[in-house]
Amino acid sequence: MADKVLTCKDCNAEFVFNESEQEFYKEKGFDNEPQRCPDCRRARKQQRNFSNNRKPNYGSKW
Repeated sequence: MADKVLTCKDCNAEFVFNESEQEFYKEKGFDNEPQRCPDCRRARKQQRNFSNNRKPNYGSKW
């Protein structure tokens, strides 16, 4: 397995999907290659975490 150069779908920057990352994806059963570069993945994850923390808690008060 050789390193692959992919293009981020958010910022259009090229990034390397190296052999160890490919092996990790394979072990986890992921069928698709990453579509975002590490920086955009990190930013998207932070955005999701921020919006999840802002949702009201409708849990029981008991």
